[in-house]
Amino acid sequence: MNRASWDESVPLHLASRFYNVADLRAGVAELYPIERAELGDPVGLEILHLQCHFGYDSLILARQGAGVTGLDFSAPAILAARSLAAELGLADKARFIEADLYDATAAIDAEACFDLVFTSWGALMWLHDIRRWAAIVAHFLKPGGRLYLAEGHPLANALECRPEDGPAGGTAGIRHYASYFEARPVLSDDPVDYADESAVMTNSRTYTFTHTLGDIVTALIEAGLVLEYLHEHDAVPWRMYDGLRADLDRMYRWPDKPWLPLAFSLSARRPGGS
Repeated sequence: MNRASWDESVPLHLASRFYNVADLRAGVAELYPIERAELGDPVGLEILHLQCHFGYDSLILARQGAGVTGLDFSAPAILAARSLAAELGLADKARFIEADLYDATAAIDAEACFDLVFTSWGALMWLHDIRRWAAIVAHFLKPGGRLYLAEGHPLANALECRPEDGPAGGTAGIRHYASYFEARPVLSDDPVDYADESAVMTNSRTYTFTHTLGDIVTALIEAGLVLEYLHEHDAVPWRMYDGLRADLDRMYRWPDKPWLPLAFSLSARRPGGS
């Protein structure tokens, strides 16, 4: 179900203002402010981008001077990524592999090692086993290499906003969506696509999984990585709640004052190296 939904979303996202492929073609596309502030200079790095979708961020990083390997389970997404890489003259810097994340060690050269594993925005909720994910991340990192993760905050994902229950922008419409400690997959049947609210999805039924902040950090530590920082943010790149307002930096925030974390980011390094 999840793959069918993501397959269907590819042409919608390629045409959407949310992704703005025209900026990518013009060479002016950028990562979101949180990543730009924290990621550092990618020049010369070998980067593994897990759950890369159609390669938007992968190609930004490649254009900035990194060598990027993108992996995604959606065949239409990988075809689109390869086509864009060729069109932009980045095929020598960005390669794209179609595979389920849990098959990454078989799909990518098992001996391959990367300076950076990059994962961002709405990725972890599609994974049922966060410890296997962390082990795969650690497997592909060089000694001294690091994971950079920017993601929607799992606490915010446990809630939903119903504007009819309160004034727009207020907190009265915030209600329970799924338990923060939910161990079972959460079924959603929402035909609205996050990148194009006018689109009606045919494959609207999806399953997502809740991973607490503690689950994520502990999984990385158990995989042998050393946490460098964990930051929480009052902004997120999509309209997580109807009451959020878009800023000029393409981030959505509470209209009056921040009261609930909307995103988090972390860096975790594999010991060793220089």
